[in-house]
Amino acid sequence: MNNNSTIYDVAREAGVSMATVSRVVNGNPNVKPATRKKVLDAIERLGYRPNAVARGLASKKTTTVGVIIPDISSIFFAELARGIEDIATMYNYNIILSNSDQNKDKEIHLLNTMLGKQVDGIVFMGGTITEEHVEEFKRSPVPIVLAATISPDQEIPTVNINYTEAVYDAIHFLTEQGHERIGMVSGPLEDPINGHHKFSGYRRALDEANLEMNEDFIYIGDYTYDAGIEAVEKFLSLDNKPSAVFVGTDEMALGVIHGAQDRGLKIPEDMEVIGFDNTRLASMVRPTLTTVVQPMYDIGAVAMRLLTKFMNNESVEDRTVILPHRIQLRDSTK
Repeated sequence: MNNNSTIYDVAREAGVSMATVSRVVNGNPNVKPATRKKVLDAIERLGYRPNAVARGLASKKTTTVGVIIPDISSIFFAELARGIEDIATMYNYNIILSNSDQNKDKEIHLLNTMLGKQVDGIVFMGGTITEEHVEEFKRSPVPIVLAATISPDQEIPTVNINYTEAVYDAIHFLTEQGHERIGMVSGPLEDPINGHHKFSGYRRALDEANLEMNEDFIYIGDYTYDAGIEAVEKFLSLDNKPSAVFVGTDEMALGVIHGAQDRGLKIPEDMEVIGFDNTRLASMVRPTLTTVVQPMYDIGAVAMRLLTKFMNNESVEDRTVILPHRIQLRDSTK
């Protein structure tokens, strides 16, 4: 067995032409069964592995997709990556996965690195899509699909939920429960999903319930558990404390719950808490967390399927896909 075997070696071993070996390797049906078996036996004896780079140069396709996400170690993003990978495997694509840390310069660098590797398409997940991002996307020779990321000009294909409606539904649920003092723990407002869409849902629900927005009830965090603890400490220092809190991520919501419990409050009796994402953390905390379901696996899977359509020149009816959301009721609300 020789791991450096070439298509020429296989052809000589099987007593066929290199074109015949190529047809067998690429699944072309126009090969006699007996010839196919000879070639496959030769491939096995020699330990031949087709060179994906060489095949890509010949076909101008590498069957490889680039995936850029902020942090694979996060439960939230891991679900997205799993959805992408499962559909990629189903359609016989390999993925190259990179972490961008939601850093603009790194995102642009990774984008160009992926293109340099001759990927056939890219799934991109980031925070703020700047004009520089848009220019890079438009210059790309291969299709790009955004996952759980807002396209400012609606020109780049995207897969999301309706973030405004999702937060509206969560706050409306709390106002229907009779809450008038509702806090909000958000991620950075520069992120358009947080700064525009989620806040719009929060304001609209308060307006419909004839409740004024109190800036003391808003805390801007960084998506972390510690930010949730800091948020609830701020809220509990107020004379007029929130009776319920909506939190922009499940991880921050765990910080809110534990911070409140450390100060002697009972959840949900003294303060109700709703998270966002429905990661596995929601069912691990006690009490279990009521949360908005953002179907990250489905977002990843649909984004990858959409990308396969673009890569294979299939017809695409809707470049902007909005998936359904819902509230998963658990024990952190009454």
